Amino acid sequence: MRLVFILDPLASLATYKDSSLAMMRAAAGRGHKLFVAEQGGLFLRQDQARLVVHGFRFIEGKSWYEIGEAHETAPESFDAVIMRKDPPFDNEFLYSTYLLEIAADQGAHIFNDPISLRDWNEKLGVARFPQFAPEFIVTRERSLIRAFLAEHQDIVVKPLDGMGGSSIFRLTLSDPNISVILETITEHGTRTIMAQRYLPQIVDGDKRIILIDGKPLPYALARIPLAGETRGNLAAGGKGVAQPLTNRDREIAETVGQVMQENGLFLVGLDVIGEHLTEVNVTSPTGMVEIAAQTDCDPAEIFMDALEQRISATERTETTETTERTETTETTERTETTERTESTESTESTEKC
Repeated sequence: MRLVFILDPLASLATYKDSSLAMMRAAAGRGHKLFVAEQGGLFLRQDQARLVVHGFRFIEGKSWYEIGEAHETAPESFDAVIMRKDPPFDNEFLYSTYLLEIAADQGAHIFNDPISLRDWNEKLGVARFPQFAPEFIVTRERSLIRAFLAEHQDIVVKPLDGMGGSSIFRLTLSDPNISVILETITEHGTRTIMAQRYLPQIVDGDKRIILIDGKPLPYALARIPLAGETRGNLAAGGKGVAQPLTNRDREIAETVGQVMQENGLFLVGLDVIGEHLTEVNVTSPTGMVEIAAQTDCDPAEIFMDALEQRISATERTETTETTERTETTETTERTETTERTESTESTESTEKC
């Protein structure tokens, strides 16, 4: 297969733990041909989606990769286009989903579905599953956030477009910095944010559950905060510990997984604290390398198995539809020819009479 990964700049990737690179290594091990692109390489010429790509291969040594010359091509020329650009979900990310949607309309196989990437905000996604979510409020009104804090005594506030624990604050009623924190995170009441009830189970880890084509891996990665820290994110210094899924984890994952599959969200990372779903990560979920290192489960290989099966099934469906269209066209043409012949014969018979 020919696979293209849309990534952040290669030099910025943490080679020892990056999930995108783990997937690419799994693909290379199967003999698939790899290409890489950056977000800026996606563009539209008139009504045609185009992508600037580089051929890619892994090599040994400090310079761990080689790339070929840049060339422009059609996204549908690949068996799969795998969007792995990290948040923030800013305007540029939004515009990319529009371009990828056009590419999909022109026959490209995009993972994850660009419309769903746009529709499923990673923080707001929990609102679709209120049975699993902790108490929360989404607003830019500081008075409402203060009232929420007064009700729950201990809360966490976070932006809707961040990642890796960036700009997440824990607030209690006794915090002397409530005003300045709310001014900062809401940008003086002009930016909508989420506030959630603080979950003390965070000390046991913020669990990342990976869904591949709607199905959960058997292990979660519990990201345990440093002492004195509220955030378990690995990017914020948390320690990743692989753990088997609990019954509650499975209940959440199976319910959410079905909806993800229906929405074309092929690779998803759920964040679970205690009994509660706190985020639904659809842009560029991580944790594959840590789980593989600590268990007998290799998420990157499972991802490639599922991707190959999905592409194979899609190609069979497209072949069947093409065959059916061809047969329908041929049948229609035969019918039209027969009708024209019958019409001619009828006219000739009338004239003969």
